[in-house]
Amino acid sequence: MAELQRFQLNTENKKSTRKKRIFMWFLVPFLIIAVSGAAYAAFIYQKAESVISKSYKPVKAASKRTEQVNINMDNISILLIGVDESNSRKKQYGGAVRSDALLVATLNKKEKSVKLLSIPRDSYVYIPGKDKYDKITHAHAYGGPKMTIETVQELLDIPIDYYVKVNFYAFIDAVNALDGIDVEVPYAISEKDSEDHHDAVRLKPGMQTLNGEEALALARTRHQDSDIMRGMRQQEIIKAILKKALSIQSFSKHADLIEAVGNNMETNMSFNDMKSLIDYGLAGSGLTIDTVNLKGGDDYINGVYYYKLDEASVEETQQILKTHLGTNTTTSDASVPNQETNETQEVTN
Repeated sequence: MAELQRFQLNTENKKSTRKKRIFMWFLVPFLIIAVSGAAYAAFIYQKAESVISKSYKPVKAASKRTEQVNINMDNISILLIGVDESNSRKKQYGGAVRSDALLVATLNKKEKSVKLLSIPRDSYVYIPGKDKYDKITHAHAYGGPKMTIETVQELLDIPIDYYVKVNFYAFIDAVNALDGIDVEVPYAISEKDSEDHHDAVRLKPGMQTLNGEEALALARTRHQDSDIMRGMRQQEIIKAILKKALSIQSFSKHADLIEAVGNNMETNMSFNDMKSLIDYGLAGSGLTIDTVNLKGGDDYINGVYYYKLDEASVEETQQILKTHLGTNTTTSDASVPNQETNETQEVTN
């Protein structure tokens, strides 16, 4: 009887040991993956914090806010400034770099929505820092992000809470880090590359995956249509980048994306602000992005080309963005001079 009990006990111990081994075969790899993932996630976190900290450059622009905005609670606005700071342009123009793309994004927390506005680069607007009318692209050449923010605030009569300034290299590297983006090319394109080599990028019409240089060429070209259509293409490209960035699962791509953008970016957003913004984009699948466009027409003043904005369109756009932000009070400066009496040029076209 005692021997039978010992035999049964040994059998049970062996089964238990075998079950533990089987369990460990499943558990150990899982733990290794989990620990490795956590370690890499920590690495990504530290990398992002370091990169964004280096990119952090606050500006003392006049604000239309009466209280400090809270990115975790308030509706906010972000100005994306794309500048032509390629090596070839730096040699040609020095420090007077114009903005090549201006996009304003307003974010509404409750609606989980984004309004994305593109401002034509040749728009004839009042530049407060110079007390004159000029092309909006020249605001950056006159006074960098500070003067650009104040000019956009003046035009749209809304507060600009944050800015993100990126150059061509950030754009190219970001698209390449995502293994390209899927965009519709409206017509055959022959365009300069980022270093101004003529006809270096050639695209056929149709839906396709574009690399960084190709996406930049599509964003820049305007020879076959208009500034408005150019702005609409830039909006679609930004939406394609956001869609791809939010869908990627590979940690390595996140690291490459952080590196690409961070080395060529300036912003007044802190690392915590950026985290909140990413959480906003990742929270649920209900985020909607609507595009808004300013109407206008071609105009010449003293032989110089401008894009003359339609006043009714500007007022309508102001109201759309104010409503989205929840800032419906008018804050524009009544001292803005009449457009027709202020036409001095200081920046070459």
